[in-house]
Amino acid sequence: MKKTISKILVIDDEESFRETIRLCLEDKSFNIITASSGEEGISLFEKERPDIVITDLKMPKMNGLDVLTHIKSLDKNVPIIMLTAFDDVPYTIEAMKIGAYDFVSKPIKVDALKSLIARALSNRASENGRDIDITNVALDHSYETGLIGKTAVMRELIKQIGPISTNRTNILIEGENGTGKEVLAHLIHSSGITKNQPFIGINCTALSSSLLESELFGHDKGSFTGAIKTKRGKFELAGEGTLFLDEISEMPLEMQVKMLRVLQEKEFERVGGEESIPFKARVIAATNQNLFRLVTEKKFRRDLYYRLKVVHLRVPPLRKRKEDIPALVVHLLGKINRELNKNVIKIPYETMELLKENYWDGNVRELENTLRRAAVLAKGESIEKENVSLPNYIDDEPIESNMTTLAEAQRKYIEFVLNQVNWNKHKACEILAITKPTLLKKIKEYNLHPANHN
Repeated sequence: MKKTISKILVIDDEESFRETIRLCLEDKSFNIITASSGEEGISLFEKERPDIVITDLKMPKMNGLDVLTHIKSLDKNVPIIMLTAFDDVPYTIEAMKIGAYDFVSKPIKVDALKSLIARALSNRASENGRDIDITNVALDHSYETGLIGKTAVMRELIKQIGPISTNRTNILIEGENGTGKEVLAHLIHSSGITKNQPFIGINCTALSSSLLESELFGHDKGSFTGAIKTKRGKFELAGEGTLFLDEISEMPLEMQVKMLRVLQEKEFERVGGEESIPFKARVIAATNQNLFRLVTEKKFRRDLYYRLKVVHLRVPPLRKRKEDIPALVVHLLGKINRELNKNVIKIPYETMELLKENYWDGNVRELENTLRRAAVLAKGESIEKENVSLPNYIDDEPIESNMTTLAEAQRKYIEFVLNQVNWNKHKACEILAITKPTLLKKIKEYNLHPANHN
């Protein structure tokens, strides 16, 4: 398959930097052209019309902001990445206001720059009404965080990660289900002083109060019936790394008291134990609830809330950053292809528009599940509109119009998926995200049969 070669204009007054970028990027995917000044860069832009521009900020005569302003007057859609050796907040804000795609500091990490270019190209392809071929934009798989976004709210969220990751300050992350709260927690953990330490997570909804206490604190041998050996808890296992408490709003009030004591005194004892063990980890708590509202309703302790909320991050829902959907689709399809050993590499413009128009009540997780189903159903390299089964609709009929129970909705959806894959149970399990024994149980429970069954 012949690949499109993307043209990249690099503007920088340092010759060594220009040549370094050329050596790192120029290959079968990229044609690199360079300019030593802002004036030369604008001239080359008018002549070559590159797909993307990378420009330094501090240059003699015409600086990067002037270049950005002029090029945007010529082509408002071209992505422009600003480079600087200076951490200058006012310039960053101004560049983003003018329309820079992103603003990154030197020294540049090549893998990160390649991933940034990939996302910029994928977004431009969608904005220009073209089909996207992910073999042309998914250049590498180094950008595995999944925290992707060029919208202002996402860029600001991502920029906070750097300073946050340099210490063990407690962090509270709020956001709807599926927005990527745990992804953000992992990224904070792996970006700074805790990156070589353990990341220990626990879901506060999954365990009863007594089991949660044992999981967090651990227990000594003989401390209760069945405690046949000493067990280290999550507090201890986290060491000097990160303890991630998912759905913290569901933590029982009696456990909140004990959690507060650990955060205040920086030590704890195992259940049934007497030895004080130091607690050195950073705590990142996440919730899909408005925790402050729960505080006012006396469903969550105010003192614990403020202990956790030293830094407060809010992950926006996908419906409020729909411009990020094309880049997310490219990233997620690359991941899905590797996991399912598929080669779905094309997203027609019409399919992308359908994905961008959806409400995505389940956010990024729902988008990934939709793409996973579509990839399994795809008959070739392309995801067509008919492969995309959007929520609340089966066979183009609203679920609400003819269903009254959850069981009936589940029965009809399982039957629909089985018929779509010609009763290939392996494919059906991949789409439904269930095990084969569970599928067989549901087939028997709902008395399902292939369409041509006599």
